[in-house]
Amino acid sequence: MSVTWGLFSLAIVNWDKPMEEFDPDRGVGVRSLRTAVKAREVGGNDGIGAYYQAIGHRVFDLVESVNEIDTIRAAAVDAGFDASLVDDALADDSTWETLKSEHTILCDETRSFGVPTIRLEGGQGPALFGPVISNPPESTEEAVELWRHVRWLTAYDNFAELKRDRLPPDLEAYKQRYGDGG
Repeated sequence: MSVTWGLFSLAIVNWDKPMEEFDPDRGVGVRSLRTAVKAREVGGNDGIGAYYQAIGHRVFDLVESVNEIDTIRAAAVDAGFDASLVDDALADDSTWETLKSEHTILCDETRSFGVPTIRLEGGQGPALFGPVISNPPESTEEAVELWRHVRWLTAYDNFAELKRDRLPPDLEAYKQRYGDGG
C-alpha cells in the first residue's frame, strides 16, 4: 500500500466570504500547508509525509502552534529540510494556488468537509473523513487491522457512518488544553 498526499484546508472550508478576500497569511494552518506543498516539490511524496508527521508531532505532542513560523521551521528541519524551505514556500505564490486547487478539486469530487480525508484507489476512489480515533494504535499490527476494517467499510458503497462517544485522547496537547478529564 502506498500513500499519496494531497491538501485540504479547514480554514478554506470555514471561510464564508469570497475567496479573493481570504488572507493566506492569517488562515489557521495555511502557512503550514503551503510549506507542505514545497516539501512535496522538494522531497516528493516521502518529503511531504515526513513533514506532515513532524508538524503533527510538534502540534499534538509538543503543544506548539501550527500558526507559529518557528514551529513550521522546526518541523521542516525535523523532516530533513533546511529551515529556509518555509520562507521559500511563503515567498512562492504557486504554493497558495496549489493548496487552493487541490482543496477545491477534493471538495468538488468527494464533497469532503473535514480532515483527515482519505481517498482510496490512487486518489480516484471513494473518500472518507476519518477514521477519528481517540488514541493512536499501540502497535503496527493494531494499526494494520484498524485500516483493513476502515478500508472495507469505505469500499462498501452502502456504508455511510458510524459514531459513538469518544475516550479522552492520551495526547499531551489535549491534556494541556482541556485537562486530564476532557
